[in-house]
Amino acid sequence: MVTLTKLNQSSHPLKEYIHCLEAGESLISDSLENLLEVVGILQSYAIVLDAYSQNLLYIANHAFLEPFPLLKYLNGEATPKNLLRYSLNDRLNFEYAEYCAKTMFWHGGGSLDIYLNSLEFEQAAQQAILAKFEGNLFFRGFHRLFSAFFPEQIRQLAYYTAMGQFWRVMSDLFSELSQLYNSQEITSISQVTEYIQSGLTTVAKLPIIYSVPIRGKLYKIIPETAGLKFLQDVALPYVETIFFRGTPFFGTTSYNAQARQIPQELSEFAYGVLYADPLITGSAGIPPTLLMQDLRHFLPEYLHEVYMRSPRKEDNLRVQICRSFQKAMFCVVTAAIKGLSPYPLDTKEPYQQQTNRTYLESWMNRFLASRLSNI
Repeated sequence: MVTLTKLNQSSHPLKEYIHCLEAGESLISDSLENLLEVVGILQSYAIVLDAYSQNLLYIANHAFLEPFPLLKYLNGEATPKNLLRYSLNDRLNFEYAEYCAKTMFWHGGGSLDIYLNSLEFEQAAQQAILAKFEGNLFFRGFHRLFSAFFPEQIRQLAYYTAMGQFWRVMSDLFSELSQLYNSQEITSISQVTEYIQSGLTTVAKLPIIYSVPIRGKLYKIIPETAGLKFLQDVALPYVETIFFRGTPFFGTTSYNAQARQIPQELSEFAYGVLYADPLITGSAGIPPTLLMQDLRHFLPEYLHEVYMRSPRKEDNLRVQICRSFQKAMFCVVTAAIKGLSPYPLDTKEPYQQQTNRTYLESWMNRFLASRLSNI
């Protein structure tokens, strides 16, 4: 029989974080400064996610198989004001939202990936393709010659809509969290993680569906009968793909196979947000830079004041935002770890404690190369 004393003798390099989780705490230390940073950045993130969600859903629903979706980043609204802002780059970087959706699609895995490679999906996609290009001899001929091309585009759009639905929920969750903080109902990091965990549990079984209107008729690409759910089929793969794996950033890593700078196995990728060096994210063309640039537009004043107290002030604003964002995402991961634990982390049963310890150590193995110890 395993005793509690033996359990406390963990030799894991990150054992202090394991003990924090077992004690009901978060991966991020519970301080007023951390609380301010986490809630403040999530308040900004909620606004950005709302816009990202709207754009991905617009592309999935209204730019469906469009060969030249020129207005996709304008949500189809080609007003003089929007065109001017776009030309001056005074807009949100929806390219980052697409990066996340495409990265999810590229890594695959999970029930969504299984469904998108099923016969049921193939039949639904074929119906939508034929309806979309009805009377268009060129594209119908193209489809006959390259029959896998358009279904692959629809698979990608399925990830667009899944990400859009996921971010829609998370935007509301983070917005409500900031409101509770402003009314002083959230006063600690532990309460932040508990609120996120509770929120994810509440929406866990929301269905993920996808229907496209074509010529006045609705075509079900992902019907409710596919059984895809919010938490298991989108939220958890999102954590795996965006938080941990990601993709190597152009300009920072050689894609030359002979250079061996990129792991051969996708499971070994460690380019996600939890590993990102804040200094690297300040480089032009790096996907996280796009997100940090968007977040800076909506920082609450109290958080901006904190950043202005740093020696470099605005000069390293994006670096400071990145650090705060990573703290917030470690809070989200804490909620996921607690919610997925085999047994309640405060259990007194020795066998359950040992099972939980093994489970937590497997998570900590993935955090060894992350930014956890730095922030």
